[in-house]
Amino acid sequence: MITTPEQLEKKLKQNLPKSIYLLYGEESFLLESCLKKIKRNFGELINGINYIQIYENNIDELIQNIETPAFGYENKLIIVKNSKIFERGGKNKSKEKEKTVDLINDYIKNNEDNIKENCLLIFVEDSVEKNKLYNTIEKIGIVCNFERLKPNQACARLNNICNAYKVKVSNADLNYLIESCGTNMQVLINEIRKLIEYAGENGTIKKIDIDNLCIKQMEAVIFDLTDNLGKKQIRKSLEILDNLIYSKEPIQKILVTLYNHFKKLYIIKIAIEQNEDIAESLKLKPNQMFLTSKYKTQSEYFTKEELRKIIQKLIDLDANYKQGLIDLNLGLKTILCENCSK
Repeated sequence: MITTPEQLEKKLKQNLPKSIYLLYGEESFLLESCLKKIKRNFGELINGINYIQIYENNIDELIQNIETPAFGYENKLIIVKNSKIFERGGKNKSKEKEKTVDLINDYIKNNEDNIKENCLLIFVEDSVEKNKLYNTIEKIGIVCNFERLKPNQACARLNNICNAYKVKVSNADLNYLIESCGTNMQVLINEIRKLIEYAGENGTIKKIDIDNLCIKQMEAVIFDLTDNLGKKQIRKSLEILDNLIYSKEPIQKILVTLYNHFKKLYIIKIAIEQNEDIAESLKLKPNQMFLTSKYKTQSEYFTKEELRKIIQKLIDLDANYKQGLIDLNLGLKTILCENCSK
């Protein structure tokens, strides 16, 4: 059975049903939070007795640990973490690992009732492929994908945190925070706690507080830089570039991020010309759909020819830098000034 993180969290407020679980996904903060609640709800945990941890290097001990009684305890919690067994077979997959997967899969199918009666078996992975073991757990157990939250989901969670601390914040400013810092919940919670502490009880978080206190992700800063570049505001563009360098962002990373950003704006121009879907052309994930209008609006500052020239200049800068012909900082500033002077 497939479930969502929200449904799983509701079950954790009561008693988690005895079953076989597969938890995976990019949103590691929420996944780990669920694991902590599971451990807390399970009760006293004695490592090696009623609490077993299995990893890639000892995955072949899983069946043995399932069959070993939890001496002195009614049930056993077994967490199999980052085992990398949820992968399809292929030429890079060893026959030994494939044999182990087959063995575990057959054992789970043939001993479902016994496992659920005596164990809470939880597989935890960063990512999975739908191999035979995945299909078995989906059929007889519970599978939950912790995807990166969409902005409205992250906004709702952050709003609940602010309410708990009696701090006011508008949805518009929460969305601005998410646009600036991304949708990683660990990052967002760190930032919202900082803002809550600054605002104080019965205070209000404002956009200027986010600008002054929060650490914006590189992509958000590049959006700001490109906005000013499109508006021919050279001083502001250079100031943003200097701030990135001052914050010790590697100059090579700035170059690559700028190149990728202008490449996306160029792709949008082509997509619009050919009447293609912008989100599909940019290969945006569901939690990135809010970027569609931002990219489209920003692409309107430039012609297709201007974007192609900027991209080529960034490529040439990289080549000249590697040959020791130019300093990257100077080269980037030159490209920005040339564009703003038109």
